Amino acid sequence: MKTFTKTLRVLAHLLSYPDAELRAHLPELRAALHDERALGASRLTELDALISRLSNRRPLDVESDHVELFDRGRGTALHLFEHVHGDSRDRGPAMVDLCQTYEAAGLFLAPGELPDHLTVVLQYASTQPPPQAKAFLGEITHILQVIFSALLRREAAHACVLAALLDLAGEKAQAVMVPPEPELDESWAEPMAFDGCSTQGQARPGQPQPIQIVRNPALAAPPVRSTPTQAPSQGASA
Repeated sequence: MKTFTKTLRVLAHLLSYPDAELRAHLPELRAALHDERALGASRLTELDALISRLSNRRPLDVESDHVELFDRGRGTALHLFEHVHGDSRDRGPAMVDLCQTYEAAGLFLAPGELPDHLTVVLQYASTQPPPQAKAFLGEITHILQVIFSALLRREAAHACVLAALLDLAGEKAQAVMVPPEPELDESWAEPMAFDGCSTQGQARPGQPQPIQIVRNPALAAPPVRSTPTQAPSQGASA
């Protein structure tokens, strides 16, 4: 099987906060993608456009766009358990379980890093042999499709990164039904006190707390359309 270690790491960087250090390495990221050639020519063209966008726009605009895209809304959130567990009590044990998976592979998180952030997940996957890395990506494709679809709905250039991940997992990137985004104030509302249930349907005390990543039935609707992921405008180190 073709290796895609460098490609996974590049894609992780393209989803990271685009600070000055990251932007300085964008030419190296592009070179790594083309050197490994784990992706098709059309996908590489889309990623080139994203890298150009990140390189050529004003740094302040690039950084503010990243915050607006990934930190202000659930649909495009890069924390995978946000899409599975929401604010429920299930999320804590799932985090612990994922940390143990990383530590068993000799990987330890830096202070402030959360294990379910997609950039961290991809860095872990990049340490695995290609068959295991592909299988690992396959376990989260339903979440990747949701984030991809939410990015398409917002006409975000970063949609091509999620499409590339789906390519590596052996899946076709296609839009699925995504629940409407709640207002920001509503999405950050506090759960009712003593009710044992958060705004996202937290499990009540005493009920089972599964920690595995599972498909959300609400997001398992049939695809509504197949869409090439040409970045809407021109626009992360291995």
